Amino acid sequence: MNEYSETFLRELPKTDLHVHLDGSIRLSTLIELAKGQGVQLPSYSEEGLRETVFKDRYENLVEYLNGFQYTCAVLQTPEALERAAYELAHDNFAEGVRYFEVRFAPQLHVHANLDIKKVISSVARGLDRARAEINQGEGIRLGTEPRFEAGIITCAMRMFTPVFSEYYRRFMAVHAFSPPQNVYAMASLELARAVVSLRNDHGLPIVGFDLAGTEAGYPAGDHEAAYAYVHRHFVNKTVHAGEAYGPESIFQAITELHADRIGHGYHLFSPERIHSPGIRDRDEYIRRLAQYIAERRVTLEVCLTSNLQTMPELTAIREHALSKMLLARLSVTLCTDNRTVSNTSVSNEIGIALKNFNIGPHQLKNIIIYGFKRSFFPGSYNDKRNYVRQVIDYYETVAKKHGY
Repeated sequence: MNEYSETFLRELPKTDLHVHLDGSIRLSTLIELAKGQGVQLPSYSEEGLRETVFKDRYENLVEYLNGFQYTCAVLQTPEALERAAYELAHDNFAEGVRYFEVRFAPQLHVHANLDIKKVISSVARGLDRARAEINQGEGIRLGTEPRFEAGIITCAMRMFTPVFSEYYRRFMAVHAFSPPQNVYAMASLELARAVVSLRNDHGLPIVGFDLAGTEAGYPAGDHEAAYAYVHRHFVNKTVHAGEAYGPESIFQAITELHADRIGHGYHLFSPERIHSPGIRDRDEYIRRLAQYIAERRVTLEVCLTSNLQTMPELTAIREHALSKMLLARLSVTLCTDNRTVSNTSVSNEIGIALKNFNIGPHQLKNIIIYGFKRSFFPGSYNDKRNYVRQVIDYYETVAKKHGY
């Protein structure tokens, strides 16, 4: 395996295209907000929270998701949302991330005093404030370093219950006589319509639409209307797929939801997770699916630490499907998923990949640059091309500085 210094990995320009706001709040901020809002926590020290909630390893996905009940609870005001976004932007830049897309489900934060527009606007203000401060740096002002940019991805939920949020409680009450899958679909379509309006009519920096939540038993196809709507309005699309289900989920995300990227995609190469009796040759199905993804450069947002923490069957990073993804020459980008819940950073994810997989200098550069090229960059195509070119030049300058 190739050895790279931690300083080199931190200085490299990087992206994080898959990071959840409510999973990446600073523990010190969580504690402060909880005290001020009267939210009960298992501990009011960072060490205590690491021992009881935000661990290095979890028993399963349920335990992993346990911490979100506390982070979501404190992110119910415009001020808290703006602060969390502002701090997340600074935390990213501090480790060399030059572009990131923060994702969250606005409906988890909506209540009588906070609508979807205010939720997204609050996050946008935090990002804008951080961007303005960061881009005053000398290297960025002089044009010798790529500027810092960020975008927002809004998440629809595959399923929800009344306890998820006040919004979902009221939504389910209004549609109490509709089948649950129809209710989930209607909520996604409502969010899709709001997203297009807020982007087009109010100029909010929404760069993409996502589908998150429980995968098994809640197919992406139920949300086809929402994705068709954003697709018709030229909104970029990503889908959590292949994290807790198999290749068929990824296929559905690409073909029925027009996904430009796939969140996780871990089980792309898992024939034992194919359930359709109509697929007789499972290995051939996977081969064709992987080739389809490769040829269309559908990028996989790989989250190594998160997968290790939520999948009991994955006992070591070396067993991760990233090796097969690289062998198939797929477009992959390394992401954090949740900086706080997974106790990680982009630099850490890259370091883990380098220690466990045979990734040479050329392939490392490709992986990192893929993140910029396949981002949902909030600007014109020409602006994006110029930005990526500057990133590549800066990458080569950093690599040369460190002798790589």
